[in-house]
This record gives sequence, structure tokens and C-alpha cells, in this order.
Amino acid sequence: MIPPSPPAALRRALLAALCGACLAAPCAAQPTPSPPASLPVSTGLPERADAAGTARLSRQLVGGVSTHCVEPGQTLSSIAAGYGEPLSRLLRDNRLRIDAILPVGVCLRIDNRKVVPPDGPRDGVLINIPERMLFRWRDGVLAAAYPVALGRPDWPTPTGRLRVAQMRSDPVWHVPASIQEEARREGKPLAPQVPSGPDNPLGHWWIGLNANGYGIHGTNAPSSIYTFRTHGCIRLRDDHAGSLFASVRQGTPVDIVYQTWLLAELPDGSLWLESDPDVYRRGDVDSDLRALHALARRHRLDSRIDWPLARRLLERPPSIAERIDLPAAADADAAPASSPAAPR
Repeated sequence: MIPPSPPAALRRALLAALCGACLAAPCAAQPTPSPPASLPVSTGLPERADAAGTARLSRQLVGGVSTHCVEPGQTLSSIAAGYGEPLSRLLRDNRLRIDAILPVGVCLRIDNRKVVPPDGPRDGVLINIPERMLFRWRDGVLAAAYPVALGRPDWPTPTGRLRVAQMRSDPVWHVPASIQEEARREGKPLAPQVPSGPDNPLGHWWIGLNANGYGIHGTNAPSSIYTFRTHGCIRLRDDHAGSLFASVRQGTPVDIVYQTWLLAELPDGSLWLESDPDVYRRGDVDSDLRALHALARRHRLDSRIDWPLARRLLERPPSIAERIDLPAAADADAAPASSPAAPR
């Protein structure tokens, strides 16, 4: 269960204690609210890195297969964003068209299984850009996993080993000159700053990184989560941002990686591959397949993998963990991770 955001009084107290002069956050928002869902953490421990630049084997999934019953005001897009599930997958699994009308109370199949990247910091945050996921570790144990929005291809989120440099609650958005100029060209001029409140695209929480104004923050546009729509920042649903804000401090490590595929072997021996779109075009399928073969050989898994299926997943990334061991599981819905919590 994701803890609720701290009340306004606590936010004000935090702001008084942590206030600073300026916030230069290269982010924007797309206003379409939606209700949420969180991803539970499964059991199992990820394998640590053994050498820089070499693919690792994960031992863990998050998310699961569950049912969501539609509530008033929800749309297909908002439901998919809340769970961190591709809209195309939600439509396919429920045999729906994109323009389908959702009666309140109708129940949908949700599948948001994800492979946990194996190289998270012992006590810190890891964000995998293609996966559109943020993972939080405490004392070597995965504590939380949240879907995020990230930089669009022409304004990418930077990668690297970063850290939390500043923290603000109820932030004022000081709009960077680059974003003001872009808005002017589009005929939608922006004020130099946006005060805290419901119109602020940073939401209620700002976690600044030591990377030239980039940061992790909440949003007033929850339906934009699980997209590549920002100006480089990492955007969370606002209550998720509040939970993360309460669990980090200045100096907390934040690793941002770019891994388009992840292989996991779970304690029950099942093998799972997650393949995500190469949105920044940094690789190719043949190279990924060679790297996957090398990882499988290193762990003596190559004879257990359905390689034609693995190649199809790399060619057409589903953005969901799929079981790839031979023989294929009789029931792929029997996921080892627990089901997602019900949206609030």
C-alpha cells in the first residue's frame, strides 16, 4: 500500500524548513486527471552488478495480473496510466477499441508485470527510461515501484549516477527560458513563473537532482504518467511523489539508466523477459539479441529459452514482462508477483 501524501500543514512545515530561492525545472504538463494504482513489490532479490557495461540477470518482478472496475470519470487512458500498463495492452486484453465507452462498474483485466532492474543502489532510487519505471530501495530491499513520465525523444531525460540535491514542497515553477521560447513559438506563451497550486505542473513535490535543473516531481496531470512527454524531468503521480519525498533526503543516490530489455529468473525457475521501446534509438534488435544470448549462456539458461519468442518480443516490445522459458507456462497469468493494489 502506498502511504498517503502528507497533509497541507506538514507540507508547509517542510517548505519552511527546506525553502530555497529558485526552481529551474525543465518540465511541462498535459492536463487530464485520472485515478491511480500502485505496483506491489514481489519477493526475491536482484543480482548485483559484476562488471560495468555488462547485462545482469534480475531475480524479481513487480506488478501482477488483476481486475479493475471502472469508477466515475475514468477513461481507458487514465486507467492505463495509473497502473503503468501500455494502453495497447489494456485494449487488446479486454477486446476494446480506443473509442470504447466505459460504463461505471465494468471490470477490466490489468496486466502490469515488470522486471526489476538488477543494479539498484542499496539505499536509493533507480529509474529505467525505456521501462518508464522508478524503483526505490532501502537497505538492499526493494521498497516501492512507481510508473513515471519521462523526457520526450527531442528533449531526453539524462542518464547517469546522480543524487538528490534539493527538496521543495508546494514549489513555485520558475519556467526555464528554453521552455518559454518553445511555448512562444507554439503561440502559447507562459508566464516566467507559476505559483504553487492546482495549475502548477510540478504538483506538490519537487526533488531536485544535481543535473542542471532536472528533477523528480509530482504533477497536476496524472493521465500523462507512463508517457514520454516531459522536457527531461521525471514526473510521478502526485501522491507517489509525496511518498518518495518522505523517503529520500539530500544526497540520496538516483541512478538513471537506459535498458530496453531485462531478463529475470525467479525462485520458481521461471524465466521472464521484458522488452520496452527504444524511444531514444540507442540500439538495435540484433545487438540486443546477442547480448541476451550472452547473458543466458553466462547463467546456463540458453537451452531453456524460447528464442523465436524472445526475438519477437525484442522486435515488437510489449512493455510487459512475458514468460519465455520452455515449455511455455500453461497459464501465463500465474504470475509470481502479487496483484496490484486497488486504485484509490
